[in-house]
Amino acid sequence: VISDGSRILGLGDLGANGMGIPIGKLVLYVAGAGLHPNRTLPILLDVGTDNEELLNDPLYLGITHRRVQGDEFYELVDEFVQAAKARWPKVLIQWEDFTNDKAFPLLNRYRDEVLSFNDDIQGTGAVALSGLLASMRIRKEHLSDQRIVFCGAGSAAVGIADMICAGIADEHSITTDDARKLVWMCDSRGLVTHNRESGVETHKLPYARDVQAAAELEEIVKRIKPTILIGASGQAHSFTENVVKLMHKHCPQPIIFALSNPTSKAECTAEEAYQWTDGSAIFASGSPFPAVRINGRIHVPGQGNNMFIFPGVGLGAVVSGASKITDEMFFTAAKTLAHMVTEEELTAGTIYPDLGKIRQISLAIAAAVCRLAWDDGL
Repeated sequence: VISDGSRILGLGDLGANGMGIPIGKLVLYVAGAGLHPNRTLPILLDVGTDNEELLNDPLYLGITHRRVQGDEFYELVDEFVQAAKARWPKVLIQWEDFTNDKAFPLLNRYRDEVLSFNDDIQGTGAVALSGLLASMRIRKEHLSDQRIVFCGAGSAAVGIADMICAGIADEHSITTDDARKLVWMCDSRGLVTHNRESGVETHKLPYARDVQAAAELEEIVKRIKPTILIGASGQAHSFTENVVKLMHKHCPQPIIFALSNPTSKAECTAEEAYQWTDGSAIFASGSPFPAVRINGRIHVPGQGNNMFIFPGVGLGAVVSGASKITDEMFFTAAKTLAHMVTEEELTAGTIYPDLGKIRQISLAIAAAVCRLAWDDGL
């Protein structure tokens, strides 16, 4: 697992202090999928930091210059990938917590060259899709009938949207472009539209709309009447009482995913989502929230934790000897996870299985990935 410490959770550029993330992710491979610790290696590429506080901190252990950019950065990553492949020909590289301008190019640059994936894009996408598939079991509806609004348009949000659209396209035999018509993306400047004076970043382009601009989430919710609201913005409390109540007005069982980490960055709390919808919301978050009692009923919020997905996908790819990791593997992982949610858990409003079953979950996902790798000739 490798990072450059540039976008750690919702905390931003931590430079060399981001090393805890590769270490922590590999601990989850060991705990969740049973990999032996001596088969894991956490790596942080210290290419500097743009965090002023760290640059001026005499105790900061990393390199104290501005981040290396452009060709120099990619030459360094190339050197790492070639060295890793030479030392371990069957190496699996998991890209973790790179900024958007690096995350997508790195994924696309190496996905066919070396066994690799980006957890923020593909892992987050798969765990969110799984939660939505389980939510559809509660509502007895199809994803193709939903209107989905994203608050946030970074790598995680686009990864989630891509995975959802691929799932809808596969399930209903429509094109991915048609599936994208069900998604509206918002960033810090409001609804992502083609007519922006400053233009639209490349990774957001597939979700840009030819509609009138809208700056506020409240206005967007009022106009679009979403049935699903997904937060991946890192902006705490952006799902306000007005926003949630507006959504509930047009949707009896609104699906609200406040996925930003850590807990302090969540778009709303579980308690707020349940209280503002009189207990009818289907809620999931990126960080854990306690159960909530409303109207004599206990609601158990789901935690959309990537730990459900990436250990099983990694294990399956490694043991099958796959030549590459595909988006279909993550789609298969999402469906496998969604099917493992019990009827009792769905009744309690929980859309993810008990994390205590993580070994069984990882095993089921790994087996599904192995089958797919075999069937696809990988």
